Amino acid sequence: MLFLETTGYNYSVRRCEDVVLWFVANYLPRHKIDIYVNHRGLLREGVFGWCTVLDSDSHPREFEIEIHNRLDYEKYTKTLLHELWHVFQHVKGHLRDKRGKRLWRGIDHTETDYSDQPWEMEALKMEDMLFKHLTDSKNHVE
Repeated sequence: MLFLETTGYNYSVRRCEDVVLWFVANYLPRHKIDIYVNHRGLLREGVFGWCTVLDSDSHPREFEIEIHNRLDYEKYTKTLLHELWHVFQHVKGHLRDKRGKRLWRGIDHTETDYSDQPWEMEALKMEDMLFKHLTDSKNHVE
């Protein structure tokens, strides 16, 4: 079961909901999760989006995704899918925060440079695959 809340400004509620609902139905259909998607300007932070666990580090089920609100359709969708993949990684237990450490599949990567973080490399690869899967499934339905 999914609880989804979208907030912010200068974004398409329908597009956001469509992407999140599609992702959860395809990748996390049996999990009870809460996702809050906040759309805002992120230029100062120098990112398109990020994902934060809001509840338990050991069994996370509540997440906030912040996403830049001035992205074109493709970049917005890929960024949202990228951040949703981080939700997937947390829910499946691949990515964990434990006692101030960032663990990937049980290995401490707290000091790993951003560009070398295995969960980021995986999410970067997955965003293109997920985008293709999403657009193929939408084209098939229409």
